[in-house]
Parts: sequence; structure tokens; C-alpha cells
Amino acid sequence: MPRRNRMRFATRTLLLQFATVVLVVALCTGVYLLLAVQQLRAEAESSALGIARTLAEDPEIRAEVARASADPGTPQADDLRDGVLQRTATATASRTGALFIVITDDHGIRLAHPDPARLGQEVSTPFQDVLAGHEVIEWETGTLGDSARAKVPVRDGGGTPIGEVSVGFARAGVFDDLPPLLAVIGVAAVGSLLLAGVAALVLRRRWERLTLGVQPEELVALVQNQTAVLNGVDDGVLAVDPDGVVRVCNAAAERLLSVHDLVGAPLDRTGLPGAVREAVSGGRALSETVHEDRVLYLDTRPVERDGRALGTVAVIRDRTELVALSERLETVRTMTAALRVQRHEFANRIHVAAGLIDAERVQDARDFLAELMVRGSVDFPVEGRERLTDPFLRSFLGAKALEASERGVTLRIAEDTHLLGAVVEAEDVAAVLGNLVDNAVTAAVAGAAPRWVEVSVLDDGAALVVTVADSGAGLDAALEEGAPGDTDPDKPGPDDRADSDDAGAVHGHGLGLPLSREIARRGGGDLWIIDRGGDEHGAVFAARLDRAVAPLGGAGRADTDGERTSTRPDKEESK
Repeated sequence: MPRRNRMRFATRTLLLQFATVVLVVALCTGVYLLLAVQQLRAEAESSALGIARTLAEDPEIRAEVARASADPGTPQADDLRDGVLQRTATATASRTGALFIVITDDHGIRLAHPDPARLGQEVSTPFQDVLAGHEVIEWETGTLGDSARAKVPVRDGGGTPIGEVSVGFARAGVFDDLPPLLAVIGVAAVGSLLLAGVAALVLRRRWERLTLGVQPEELVALVQNQTAVLNGVDDGVLAVDPDGVVRVCNAAAERLLSVHDLVGAPLDRTGLPGAVREAVSGGRALSETVHEDRVLYLDTRPVERDGRALGTVAVIRDRTELVALSERLETVRTMTAALRVQRHEFANRIHVAAGLIDAERVQDARDFLAELMVRGSVDFPVEGRERLTDPFLRSFLGAKALEASERGVTLRIAEDTHLLGAVVEAEDVAAVLGNLVDNAVTAAVAGAAPRWVEVSVLDDGAALVVTVADSGAGLDAALEEGAPGDTDPDKPGPDDRADSDDAGAVHGHGLGLPLSREIARRGGGDLWIIDRGGDEHGAVFAARLDRAVAPLGGAGRADTDGERTSTRPDKEESK
């Protein structure tokens, strides 16, 4: 998204914050000014009322007003200019800062006034309410201008109003304190705006730091893209932040790891396998691991943005079928090599037989062919090979023996080998038996001389049971969680720890055993450990593959009801 859009959104946010603050400051300022003006007006009115009451209660003023009111004539200004009332009013106004203090008789004639020329004249504002005995407080405009004034009646000894005292404060004088107050309010408003601007900038930086500079429009696109990507692929995606908290876990990752609701949970409380936790947290460089009969490939990468570490993302791929196919392809390669050797050797021996016949040594040719029928076309380096009656097992183990001999290991067939039927599940048997033999050869190579691997093959109806022992040092006790000799297939064995580095170093690369066990269990069998090894021999593994053998006399076997069921109906019918 272009940067101008991001800046435009940031500017809009900043302006919105400023507008909100300005509106709040203006509203608060207006309310405060209104309250301040009302308070100043109330103080001026209260001061005027207090002064008027004080003067109206003064005995000397009451006596002078009573005397003036009792005189039927109009008082003269010259007589009033130096009178007691004028002197008292002038002195009080000067002392209190009042705009004026006016004293009248019962006809509203001024007995005291700031302007001596107006003495003896009727006041310009109404006075009837005051002479009726009421106190009047109001803002009026008179000869001296607009002012806040209070009018209080002057009473005689009987309490009858005989005049009034009017005290006023000029409007300008009342609001003399307003400019400093406005200055304080302005400073507070400017400070609030500055504080709001700083807060807006800090919030924007904090927001961009939390969102990694991604704006809301981009966040919407990111959510859409993330949902499409995470739910549209078969690979698992697991993301962990620098604090070790799971932030992303798509449905494929939950399926592959057999977990649920990981988002928001600390990594050490997710129930994930230890190897996976170490890989995701960066504590272990791991490319492959085995989890519940699945071979998982983890591609872990640290995530950074603008030099800031955001955590680790692991892409989890299921490689079970691929590794199983690789195992089977390896078996096919082994069988192909064995067949190639057999063809070559068979051609050589046919040439020998043909030469004997051409030399008219017919009896020698017959003896040679008879020996060839008993021994086979290839003299594989397998001790006890004659104990194997199945052609597939003879060829397969013969090819494995050739590979083992190249590494200085002898492959032999155990004396208790007894196989009456024929192998019908050649792929499964080759995958399981081949993996056990390869691991045994690896263990024997790591051990002391003499180096050997012993294979025992038995059939139990339609089931094939194989055991493989070697001359290696055996499995470490840490790799086996079950007791020695425990053949319970439900108990964990060394294959459950196939992701261990030690397991790979001692007995194979750690992936074949779980796959072999999966193949065996898929047909109803299993793979387990019989003995972890000791002074006389190394580890002993066993595997049982149901429906892998066609019993002698047919391709089926009797079930518990006495009926015969085909072990491989599809393959038998297709032949």
C-alpha cells in the first residue's frame, strides 16, 4: 500500500484527536468563563448590598434622611453639598471602590450623590419598590453608566421606609479580574493542546510499533491473505513470538501434531513433543522428527522486520508417505541388484552347462545342474540360506548379505527358522525386514568383531514373524522406556524415541523403525523390541506381519469359524 495512504490515515487520526481536544477545551473554557462571570457579578452585587445595608442601618444617616423627609419642601443642593450624608457617602465610596453611593428621601430626591450638581434632583431609576420596603438588586444604566447596584430602604424608628440607599459598582470595575483569568485559561488551553499533540504523536508511534507500521487497511488485507494461505495449504504452520507464546497454528498443524487450541498458549504448556518445542523455540536445529507414526519435516526460520525479532515460524510437512516410498524404492533397488547378479551368474552357469554338454560330459553336466537346483543360481554369502524355502526371502536376504559383506558383516539365518508358506506381501515384508536388517548391520559395524546379523523367520498361519539380532553394543537404556524383554506392543520402546540423536547414532537414522511399525500395524501386526542387548549380542527386534504369508496348500487361512479367507484376494484374482 502506498505510503501516502498511510500518512493520510495518520493525519486524519491526529486531526481527529486535535479536534476532540479543541472541542473539549473550548467547552470547558466556555463553562468556566460563564461560571467566573456569574461569580464576579454575584460578588459585586453582594458587596453593593452589604454596603447599602450598613449605611441604611447607620443611626446618623437614618436621622438625616428622616429630617429631610419630614421637610415638605425640596432640599437645596447648596445645603446638601456639605451635609453629613454627602460627606459620609463620598468617604464610603472612596474607601470601598464603589462607582456611586446615592441616598434619597421618601420622594426619591438625591440627598447624597457623587456629582454634587445632581443633588436635590430626583433619581433616574425607579425607587417605588424600595420605598415599599423591598431590597432591590439589579444591573441598571443610570446617569453614571451601567452598574451592578443594590437598593436598600432607610427606615425610621417605627420601621417605615423613609428613603433609600443605592450603592453601585461599575461594570468595568466588576470585570477587572477577568483578563488575568482569561490569560490563565488561555495558557491552560494551549498547554492542553500541546499535551494532546504530544500524546497523539506518542500514541501513533506506539500504534505503529505494535502493528509493525501496518495500517488498518493493510491489516484487513493481511487477515484475508493469512486466512487464505493458512487454510489453503496442506502444510502446517506454527508461529511462536519471542516470549514463547503460540500466535499462529493452522488446522493442518493441529492435525499433524494432534493438538487443539494452541493459539495464545505458552509453548511449554502446549503438549507438543519435546523435539518440536526445541525446534520451534530455536533451541535445536531439527529437520525431521517422528510423531505418532508420522515423519514430520520442520522448516524453522526466525522472523524479523526492520531489525526487530518477531519470533519463529515453523512450516511442518508430512513426509511419512515420501519416506515410506523411499524405503520401498530402496527395497526395489536392492532386489533389482540381486536380480541383476542372479541373471549374470545364471548366464555364466548356463554357459558352463552348455560347455560340459558340448564336451560330451553329460554326467558332469547333470551333476552341475542338480547342484545348481539345490544351491541356486547365485552363491550369496548367507549362512544357513538353505533354511529359507521362499524364493523371495532367499533373494532379498541374499542381496542384503552382499551389502552387509561389503561392510564386514556376516548375515546368517537362525537355526529355528521355519517357513512353510510363501510370502505374498512382498513390499511390506521387504520394507519391514529390510529396515531391521539395515539397522542391525549399522549397529554391528559400530560394534566389535566378529560382526554378524542373525535373522529368524517363522510363519504363524498367514502371519510372518521375523526376529533380527546383531553383534553390536545394544541399545542404551535411555532409549528404551519399557523393561527388557517386554514384548507388549502398546508399551513404548526405542522406536518411540526415534527422534533422539542417540537413537540415530546407535541403531539407524531414527525414521525407519516408526515407519516399519506403522506398516506392520496397518495390517494388524506390530514391531517391538525383545532384548536391548548385552555381552553376548546386541539388540533383538521382532516384527509380526499379518496376512503376509500364504499358508502351505492355498492362499488363504482358516479363521476362527473354520472358514477360509483369502489373504490377498485382489492380487490373487488379478493373477
